[in-house]
Amino acid sequence: MRSPIAILTLSTLSFCLASIAIAQTQTEPPSTQHPILTVAGKGIQIYICQQGPSGPEWVFQAPEANLIDASGNPAGTHSAGPAWNSKDGSSVKGVVLVKAASSDPNSIPWLLLRASGASGTGIMTKVEFIRRSDTHGGVAPASGCDAQHVNTSARVPYTATYTFYSTKP
Repeated sequence: MRSPIAILTLSTLSFCLASIAIAQTQTEPPSTQHPILTVAGKGIQIYICQQGPSGPEWVFQAPEANLIDASGNPAGTHSAGPAWNSKDGSSVKGVVLVKAASSDPNSIPWLLLRASGASGTGIMTKVEFIRRSDTHGGVAPASGCDAQHVNTSARVPYTATYTFYSTKP
């Protein structure tokens, strides 16, 4: 007979795995797409305390992250737009198509974005879809935004995996 703790642990693990599978399925690009670049993003999510309809609230402003390739080398940056800038000088912007909750409530959602504009002559000019997955952290603070702190900012650390997709070789 399993102990209540073992059952709870197995139930929690099953729930987490199911949540990851759902987020993964919801944020997959079309089957005609294949990955052309996968990088780790490490940075911050910036929030501003603003007056909302029901009082002060944290409002997302922009990401600031460094992109790191599989060898641990700098590959580019991620910034407001949202935009991704490659070390080769090319860049791409994206528009969110799908947002799926992370299995960790303290982590920002997984996303699927459609490329909305590229510049330069490098790898980012081929990108058609961008996927943010495996997120850790980055959620707006639970406190600290009140009438005395309107217009202040919070910089919340996060990590994620960014995968860039294309039908082009």
